[in-house]
Amino acid sequence: MAADLEDQLIDKVRALPPNKQQEALRLLDSLAGRASSEPNGTDANRRPIWEVVDEINAQLPAGTWENVPTDGSINLDHYLYGAPKRIGEPHCGFQSSN
Repeated sequence: MAADLEDQLIDKVRALPPNKQQEALRLLDSLAGRASSEPNGTDANRRPIWEVVDEINAQLPAGTWENVPTDGSINLDHYLYGAPKRIGEPHCGFQSSN
């Protein structure tokens, strides 16, 4: 199919007068330039996510991570909605700490 599409493009460009061929070439160049800067993972300026996270983390005030709860996955409802805090127990599920 790609070869058929290329043939169609070539036929249409050949049928154009020279000034329109130049215009078509400029259009294709601009489309090719946009394609290389689209977020498809191939742009040379893209950085791995861990570098972005490290950069953001370096800008945080000292001690920021000390205020983050370590039981956030167990007590998400507590921290978000004020539900009673739960205590994780190894083999018994969860219990309320009321």
